[in-house]
Amino acid sequence: MTSSFDDSETLRLSKSLSGMRFPATHRVQDIVCGYCQLHEFKEVQLRRFPTRPGSLVVLVCASLSAAAAVSGFIPNLKPFRDDTGAVATFNTGGDIHEGNAFFQSLGTNGRSCATCHQADQAMSLSAKGVNEIYERTHGDDPLFAAVDGANCPTDPSRDRAAHSLLLERGLIRIGLSLPANPEFTLAVVHDPYGCALTTDPTTGRPVVSVYRRPLPSTNLRFLSTIMFDGRETISPLNNAQTFATNLNTDLTAQAISAVQTHFQGEAPTADKLAEIVQFELGLSSAQIRDDNASLLHANGASGGPMALSTQNYYPGVNDALGADPRGAKFNSSAFSLYTAWENAGSQNSSGDGPDYHKEGRTAEAREEIAAGEKLFNTQPAIITGVRGLNDNAALGSPASIVGTCTTCHDSPNIGNHSVALPLDIATSRQSAYETNPAIVAGLQELTAPDLPIYEIGNCPDPSNPGKMVTYYTSDPGKGLISGLCADVNRGKGPILRGLAARAPYFHNGAAANLEQLVNFYNQRFQMNFTDQQKKELIAFLNSL
Repeated sequence: MTSSFDDSETLRLSKSLSGMRFPATHRVQDIVCGYCQLHEFKEVQLRRFPTRPGSLVVLVCASLSAAAAVSGFIPNLKPFRDDTGAVATFNTGGDIHEGNAFFQSLGTNGRSCATCHQADQAMSLSAKGVNEIYERTHGDDPLFAAVDGANCPTDPSRDRAAHSLLLERGLIRIGLSLPANPEFTLAVVHDPYGCALTTDPTTGRPVVSVYRRPLPSTNLRFLSTIMFDGRETISPLNNAQTFATNLNTDLTAQAISAVQTHFQGEAPTADKLAEIVQFELGLSSAQIRDDNASLLHANGASGGPMALSTQNYYPGVNDALGADPRGAKFNSSAFSLYTAWENAGSQNSSGDGPDYHKEGRTAEAREEIAAGEKLFNTQPAIITGVRGLNDNAALGSPASIVGTCTTCHDSPNIGNHSVALPLDIATSRQSAYETNPAIVAGLQELTAPDLPIYEIGNCPDPSNPGKMVTYYTSDPGKGLISGLCADVNRGKGPILRGLAARAPYFHNGAAANLEQLVNFYNQRFQMNFTDQQKKELIAFLNSL
């Protein structure tokens, strides 16, 4: 390989590091090694210049990377290539050692937490990543265990058809027992795989199959509820004084449930559980580089996982509905990662030649990301038919609310809701049964997978007192946990960081890519984006 690491590269490294702001807890070797890996500097390149300024620091990176290949750990801030750049994870404990309980098989089917939460996929699981594993192992990987990696738990086949939902949409089957004495009735109207509704042999209760994307096991310090339907929120995450303790309790409960169900094992020891939770709480994952805009923490921007690791958060922060416990008013500009790039073109030096034009293209890409962030913060959205908002008696049950993306994604620079308010934006609904034209138009922008469809009946219609309503859904959401009509179809909104590495999107993988996702929101909430604005918004989402 011909070396490209010369004086100009040394200068670029020096300038980049001098312009980056990190807290004292961030070790120098983590920062430098992350930069080296980000630019894919090779050991043979680095050793060409052992006496040049800065090379001793860089050589530390080379030796650590070489050791990583032997010792079985992931260097801190190691960038992983995705479709638009690279994603990385910062670990407060330093390099990620795969001897941690998070990476250990703790059950009977060979799975570990890392089976469905992979570092190169923002600690989640992409459909692309699933297919790579299948091709590499011919389906003989613990990921494809029949218990929930197959469309039905009774199908041990390694054939692609038996795992089509996992391969095509990254969906894991979740079998949930119907609560005793639910307020609603539940019937199956579409059962493509023959296991939509089964019976628990031990309890005799009905078990409902729903199919969901694995949520990332990173950035957990910002959670307001655990799991899509909140079923692992044993202790509420709604008070700053109890938040850390309760989050530890909830994540421990979640780890136990994961081992008992997904791993088909017994509850781990207290030491193993503590090791898993401590590891998870130290992780911050985000996109770190964009192919067009380059480093996402450059020139005053604060993208990337290191800045995220220092992001302030407390339960209720910037709550759109006025529940911020510190009394702060809602600020719709919840994202401010790229405001410094709004006029990136003016920062480009004058001149000509290839370097000048390359800088100009980079500046243009940065302005596009900044414009997308501004749209996310400010573009009006007409919110109708959202259960949890438009039927919320505390809000006066408004038929329509004018908001923005940050009305629901209000946590600053994080993107989830800072209070536990599950919503139904209709991604589980079926357009053939809907009368709201905005919902129908939104659903038509998606390519939803072929999932079981349930008829939920005997529920009062909050929009028409005295009348009943029937829901047709692929996932009753929190309703399967509480048994309440008011919770049917409702679920939490996820943290938005690291999106580029973990397609598809929505809990059921209904948006195959960010283009579909943006088109859904554009129609669903009548946002009236132009084609250029869609491009800008997608660029911003990919930069998270």
